[in-house]
Amino acid sequence: MSLLDVLDLKVHFPLRGRLFGGRGLVRAVDGVGFRIEPGETLGLVGESGCGKTTVARAVMRLIDPTSGRVVFEGRDLATLRGADLKASRSRLQMVFQDPSGSLNPRMTVRMAVEEPLRIHRVGLDSSARTARCAELMASVGLDAGMADRYPHEFSGGQRQRVGIARALALDPKLLICDEPVSALDVSVQAQIVNLLRDLQERLGMACLFVAHDLAVVRHLSHRVAVMYLGRIVETGPARAVIDRPGHPYTRSLLEAVPGRKRGPAARRTVLPKEMPSPLNPPPGCPFHPRCPLAQERCKSEIPAPREIAPERQAACHFAEVV
Repeated sequence: MSLLDVLDLKVHFPLRGRLFGGRGLVRAVDGVGFRIEPGETLGLVGESGCGKTTVARAVMRLIDPTSGRVVFEGRDLATLRGADLKASRSRLQMVFQDPSGSLNPRMTVRMAVEEPLRIHRVGLDSSARTARCAELMASVGLDAGMADRYPHEFSGGQRQRVGIARALALDPKLLICDEPVSALDVSVQAQIVNLLRDLQERLGMACLFVAHDLAVVRHLSHRVAVMYLGRIVETGPARAVIDRPGHPYTRSLLEAVPGRKRGPAARRTVLPKEMPSPLNPPPGCPFHPRCPLAQERCKSEIPAPREIAPERQAACHFAEVV
């Protein structure tokens, strides 16, 4: 059985007011489905605004889904309340994009890292919590002697290490990382990526890694799910998807990676226009207004995900010719 199964997840936000012509509906996530096996890392990638962070927050139940199911360890998180939801969250933790915004400036690092232990009452006394804090700080490459400092006394990369240590405090089975390196200097990003990979291998936990950088995703992920305008358009093993993309949108993302090697006959896909608004998505295939392969069929018929190779799916009528 999969550790996490996301089934036809939808998150819609109603809008009202003159600015939106009376009322409207933002389809931030519109029928997303994927699975994560124990110990596996799934990379969820796409442009800013495609809905990937909304997916991560819906899985964590930081926002409630409009419909669909989020089944974690055999239980639908969308139906859990109170103590049952709290118990599931102890095994499902999140690392946020902005390390500064995710840490309380009035709490020392020790207080921040020990907070999950106090909230979930894991049965540790004060000295045991202090020892656990020192162990967690060492696991992310921080000196335990820094535990009584405040977040502003750390660099951005160090603050993100603190956030990771706090997320690991309860030994989660699944770690959700929402763009954990995008707010950091380039020189620090590789350090945090390598740390996450080492922790995942050493602790055996699964990971949902949300990012827009396919080079980072390839380094960390076993499988990749590519998201566009609230839908997943391609899934498959990370190496296979990145080496030979099956969807024109995936190809365009790869072409945008700086320094990517291309053969002499490689075609370059430059996307015209901006991504359409989820408030008013186009009919048919949501990618067709920007797609170089679009035909009349694409303007009226939404492509269903279909198998294009073993363990690979793409939601494109003409994926074979990509």
